[in-house]
Amino acid sequence: MGREIERKFLVSGDAWRDLVTRSDTIRQGYLSSTGGVTVRIRTINDRKGFITIKSGGSAIERAEYEYEIPIEDARELLMRCPGRLIEKRRHLLDLEGGEWVVDEFAGRHAGLILLEVELPSAAASIDLPDWLGEEVSGKAEYYNSTLAALAPGGEI
Repeated sequence: MGREIERKFLVSGDAWRDLVTRSDTIRQGYLSSTGGVTVRIRTINDRKGFITIKSGGSAIERAEYEYEIPIEDARELLMRCPGRLIEKRRHLLDLEGGEWVVDEFAGRHAGLILLEVELPSAAASIDLPDWLGEEVSGKAEYYNSTLAALAPGGEI
């Protein structure tokens, strides 16, 4: 079974920008988000497509299954997610202890910047950079599926 073990933080300041090794443009939408299960469609740089199913778990750990799909299929499926889309720029960071990414949201969520670190285990310890703000792991209002469902102009 696929597992995602991830912590999420608000970001303050720009010190993280010096650690960026690569940046990608992500567009994602949610076909379904009910009963603790979400089905997400994602494109990366409008070149690769993915379908992801996430379910249950705790604040930092849940089941995740992700599969690459043809980009044409991903584009078509995103058109079936009107009003439930997110656009963001994802920056991969050069930090130890896990896979670190900063997401800069665009569109109606412009100005929101979140860091996610994917960990090898729930017990893994990491050194947190001083430019991190509040930890928001497990706070539903910061789930991408929640952000996608917010009406334009909606507040977190």
